Amino acid sequence: MSRIGKLPISLPKGVSYSVNASNVVTIKGPKGELTQAIDPDITIEEEDGQLKLSRPTDQKRHKTMHGLYRSLVNNMVTGVSEGYKKELELIGVGYRAKTIGSRVLELQLGFSHPIYFAVPGEVTIEALNDKGKAPVVILESIDKQLIGQVAAKLRAFRKPEPYKGKGVRFKGEEVRRKAGKTAGK
Repeated sequence: MSRIGKLPISLPKGVSYSVNASNVVTIKGPKGELTQAIDPDITIEEEDGQLKLSRPTDQKRHKTMHGLYRSLVNNMVTGVSEGYKKELELIGVGYRAKTIGSRVLELQLGFSHPIYFAVPGEVTIEALNDKGKAPVVILESIDKQLIGQVAAKLRAFRKPEPYKGKGVRFKGEEVRRKAGKTAGK
């Protein structure tokens, strides 16, 4: 069996699930509700307050789907019970971030004009500009896939460059630095 697929998913208090006829899983919790369509061959059962996913055969396709859908359902359970949080740092002179309203993020990343980024409704944003520290953008959501995609788009506006280390990076991300052309002499 799949090592990931055979692991049970524990349901915390306040989290419930339902599977409809077309194999769409809905997870409800204190922070919200998420849905995910699952392959019809994968079945979900509840045993002792834990969800278990099983597959019909050991075909390669079933093995890959088993681990994938177990991870997706586990991420949904974690999201509706605890939520996800990502932090991005803006490293560079003059790099700033501020929120306009509740859904628009204004970024100053060294370009001639500011960048305005509209954040999806399921993601909450917060910009911290403390004096003497690099600006930080905090993203929070219950959907792990969505928050990862939004964070990747923000990082793509100005990826960290290897010479000075300037750019948008995840908090705690290590950037491999290169020596400049004067180091060769």
